[in-house]
Amino acid sequence: MRADSEAAGAHAIRIEAPEDRSLPAIIAPQLRQALLRLSRVEAARAYAVRGLRALAGFVGKLRLKYNDIEVGLDYDPEAGLADNGDLETDLTALLEQAGEAARHAETVLVIFIDELQYVQEDQLAALISALHRCAQMQLPVTVVGAGLPQLIGKMGKAKSYAERLFDFPDIGALRPEDAKEAIVKPAKNEGVEILDDAVETILAKTKGYPYFLQEWGKHTWDVADASPITAKDVEDASNQAIAALDESFFRVRFDRLTPTEKRYLRGMADLGPGSHRSGDIAECLGRKVQSFGPIRSNLISKGMIWSPTHGDTAFTVPLFDEFMRRIMPGDEWKTTTV
Repeated sequence: MRADSEAAGAHAIRIEAPEDRSLPAIIAPQLRQALLRLSRVEAARAYAVRGLRALAGFVGKLRLKYNDIEVGLDYDPEAGLADNGDLETDLTALLEQAGEAARHAETVLVIFIDELQYVQEDQLAALISALHRCAQMQLPVTVVGAGLPQLIGKMGKAKSYAERLFDFPDIGALRPEDAKEAIVKPAKNEGVEILDDAVETILAKTKGYPYFLQEWGKHTWDVADASPITAKDVEDASNQAIAALDESFFRVRFDRLTPTEKRYLRGMADLGPGSHRSGDIAECLGRKVQSFGPIRSNLISKGMIWSPTHGDTAFTVPLFDEFMRRIMPGDEWKTTTV
């Protein structure tokens, strides 16, 4: 029964890509677990075992190059299988073996990777190449990745065919009707009414972004004494919601910045939430646009800003302009650093 149930559903690998870990380090342990599960399906056992041998070769050759790889090995490596020491070649061979095991188990291997923008370009290129090969062989292996807006450009730079190989749906603010439902329906399920003007106030303050809807919904629920929830309840809850975001969601990003980077973002914030020309930001800061090249590049690398079109700059995090104006109020930032 267990083998049958595992064969029936997809095998998922869930990974978050931190800035300080290599792709082999985060993917190898998860692939091991997936292959061990596939080895319990009789029809796929031989292919899964060969996949585990490929993993042993993969880790053995790359452990010195990427010294953060830590994974238990269950089989000895097979000579010539995923052991060339070249990430692109070896990862392709490894995913091919995992794909063959999944195909014979009549299942799908799905790799979920969050914060994909933090994967180094050469490692991202290796992953794209391996997935391209799996697609050519019609193997049931796929990746569902999530990342900041600059990910599309980064993947295209890593492999020029990436834009043809993947779909890049934009995940942003909810449509007004969906944002309203996200607030009204959970309250209704608990027997609580929320008045229309209260809903509109939440939508105005959150701009419809899902995480902010959750925060405002939570704090409004805690503040309200009774049903129906009113616009005053939302206003009373807003200070708490903003304080919570400032202390965690926004602050953790702000604290990673240098004083010069903070000043650059504060200048952006003065221009508003939208996309701004680099020249306009430089003018706001009273310097030539060329002098901000390294700063802008560092901020893109840190995931704070991105470039929707050439020469334009936008915040990656919604409402960050409002936070910057709160944390660096007044005009002193124009002449001093933080």
